Amino acid sequence: MPALANCMPKLEIDNDKLLSWGQKWLSDNNDETGNTKYRNAFDRRQSVNFAGFLDRAFADAIATMLGNIAVENAIFNSLIPTNRNCVEIGNVRIIGGVRPQNYDVVYRPDGPRIVFDSKTLNDTDSVRKNWQNMINDLATEATTVHTRFPYAIVVFMVVIPKPALLEKQQIDIIRTLERLSTRKKVLDENHLAEAISLVIWNPETGEIDNDIPSQDSILRLERMPDLIYPQYVDRYKGLPPHNNVEEEE
Repeated sequence: MPALANCMPKLEIDNDKLLSWGQKWLSDNNDETGNTKYRNAFDRRQSVNFAGFLDRAFADAIATMLGNIAVENAIFNSLIPTNRNCVEIGNVRIIGGVRPQNYDVVYRPDGPRIVFDSKTLNDTDSVRKNWQNMINDLATEATTVHTRFPYAIVVFMVVIPKPALLEKQQIDIIRTLERLSTRKKVLDENHLAEAISLVIWNPETGEIDNDIPSQDSILRLERMPDLIYPQYVDRYKGLPPHNNVEEEE
């Protein structure tokens, strides 16, 4: 079996892809469909597809941490993976304690050990109308996993274009996400997540803002591996599929 790595690598976000999406966000038409749309916003189809490459970056980092295992596309509505030791990406179905829920990336060799969902608020109206509902969704998704699988590590990434974020909203969102991202032990509250990253990006440059959130915030993207890896080791090191031959004997 692949050996557990000694760390989780940082997420490699493709700036060229982020810039390409930024050009779509700034445009007044969808270059794939030819349909007109509002500037400084994604249309519905773009909103659905936007975060796919961010999900892949997380899946690749987790797969490397788990011993360079495969990343495979999830089978729609399947409750188990076809390959028991792979990272699944794309609408992975988990039957939790609150409701069935699809997640973007999951590792579940014997039930969900790591679950990940990306959440995007893609324009000014979306941030204004939906950020509090998004917070409720995060808490519910964490609860539905943790009530059945308390050892599972729940991770979220919240992604917002910088021009769509007002200063007051920024402060409120950061404070709320920091409170939610504090689950360190299996007996901690179920609605909390083990890790949340807030990604603020500039559509004109394709760059992730280096100042929001602040350098000492638990929401910094570069801090995510340091939150996930120690908790995974604490909960699963030495257990299949990470145990070696000597341990099995």
